Amino acid sequence: MDEHAKVLLISVAAQLAGMHPQTLRQYDRMGLVEPGRSAGGGRRYSLRDVELLREIQRLSQEEGVSLAGVKRIIDLERMVLELRERLEHAHQQLVYAERRLAQLETISAFPRTDLLPSTRTSTALVVWRPRSAEG
Repeated sequence: MDEHAKVLLISVAAQLAGMHPQTLRQYDRMGLVEPGRSAGGGRRYSLRDVELLREIQRLSQEEGVSLAGVKRIIDLERMVLELRERLEHAHQQLVYAERRLAQLETISAFPRTDLLPSTRTSTALVVWRPRSAEG
């Protein structure tokens, strides 16, 4: 089963998390967990949501973090995950661009020597065109 699939009824999710269903409703209202909704409006939870509920319980009961603090921690962890994904995507684009540039330089008649270490101090390109016989 996909850990992100929102298929668990609130009673099942509450039992798996070791909580009362009313606690899950409260956490939903606070934005600590975001269950899916069935066509009839009933809450549906994923296995990932159950893990998150257990972490909320651990932070609040074992670590003594307030629910407002738990929400802040969860929001920051989500932000870090999103930024990591964006950074990885940007890195992949950069690697692709570097490879593509290298490919283009190998087939180009005029490679980009300014991107490579050079022993010369300057490079000049001289274009010559013969004069026409008339002028």
